[in-house]
Amino acid sequence: MTKTLSLLVAAIALGLSTGNSLAAVSAEQASALKNQLTPLGAEKAGNAAGSIPAWGGGLTKAPAGYQGPGSHHADPFAAEKPLFTISKANLAQYQANLTAGQIALINTYPDSFRMPVYPSHRSGAAPQWVYDNTFANATSAKLLDGGNGFSDAYGGTPFPLPQSGVEALWNHIARYRGTYLVRRSSEAGVQSNGNKSVVTSRDEALFNFYEPKGSYAGLNNTLFNYMAFNTAPARLAGGGVLVHETLDQVKEPRQAWAYSAGQRRVRRAPTVAYDTPVESVDGMRTVDDTDMFNGSPDRYSWKLLGKREVYIPYNNYRLGTPGVKYDQLLTPGHINPDYTRYELHRVWVVEGTLKPGMRHVYSKRVLFLDEDSWGAAVVDQYDGRGDLWRVSQAFLKNYYELPTVWTALDTYHDLQSRTYSVLGLDSEERGTVDFAQPSPGDGGFTPAAMRRKASR
Repeated sequence: MTKTLSLLVAAIALGLSTGNSLAAVSAEQASALKNQLTPLGAEKAGNAAGSIPAWGGGLTKAPAGYQGPGSHHADPFAAEKPLFTISKANLAQYQANLTAGQIALINTYPDSFRMPVYPSHRSGAAPQWVYDNTFANATSAKLLDGGNGFSDAYGGTPFPLPQSGVEALWNHIARYRGTYLVRRSSEAGVQSNGNKSVVTSRDEALFNFYEPKGSYAGLNNTLFNYMAFNTAPARLAGGGVLVHETLDQVKEPRQAWAYSAGQRRVRRAPTVAYDTPVESVDGMRTVDDTDMFNGSPDRYSWKLLGKREVYIPYNNYRLGTPGVKYDQLLTPGHINPDYTRYELHRVWVVEGTLKPGMRHVYSKRVLFLDEDSWGAAVVDQYDGRGDLWRVSQAFLKNYYELPTVWTALDTYHDLQSRTYSVLGLDSEERGTVDFAQPSPGDGGFTPAAMRRKASR
């Protein structure tokens, strides 16, 4: 079960999921996407203080030194130095632009946790066809089944002008991350004393919603297909998982199959969702923590609280520097601040409160969504007593070969046990995510295909 869950959760990290039918915005409202707003719905203008610049199209070309698809990313901002560093010593000066979780991390690790703040670059960008689909989605996309799914949207942001919390949440879950990808990366769990366990896997994903010729969401209730095999350590090598992710997971739960290397058999795996603990990292996070939030939104009431200016992880290319050892990154308590980068950005704030009669270990979760990409950069999670318990951060960067903003790696902190886990480590690998491989189509993600690939 531990082997299967480790890979299954990695599948969810790549996933999408979506929220009685509501009317889309008017054509007049949507016209804002052509002028004062960016094509994905962010404010084009910078802030009054000048600390957040205007959006000028984002980062759409690779800098010098980039070796091509699948290679580690050259850092377009490598020459920059921090403007200042937020720490326990100056927390009071900057805490108005921090989340409760970030403040808690500084107070929990006052001698070591710090946030190097760099000049802000609005590098968020996407292909023109994603912009075109997003503009069409603004006047056509509809929430279904109380928010458990959406329809009449093609590959793009479904709700660029969100009218509710659940719409904004779906923008995060259904954000663009390419159409087909392969990668090799590692997941690690780090104990309070610094001891760590690392599991490496090779995975691939087909984002059906972003197939250029795909049908609109809600037509077939399929969002993506995913397959992965463990490659290390030796005791886990060869085990694999296959996932068919559904859109409305209340109506049709995600389907999964597991491959046993010892038995050379593919079997149906249990459905894993919501607050199932992730055993591969000793329960340091729940299944639906992965990718900052994934799966069905049905257990929470979601509110859109508006926007804030927050120091969030952004343009974090240094974390994937080739040759940087995981031992250098995975320090006790948190990842090494020498490799992190924070910038001031506007974020949408979405609050989920557990519905009466529903069960989950989190009574509340607050997501801070980058306005330029809709990716959640920080999530604060509260326990049943209402106390802040866990803090997640996505260290975002622009994959300029597409382009899109996605995470370099994700961290998940348990403030009570002082443990954390990391997903997406690849600095010890020969490369990073490769979006340029030819897609095998749905036929490459069947139990039979899984068996064939496992025997190679």
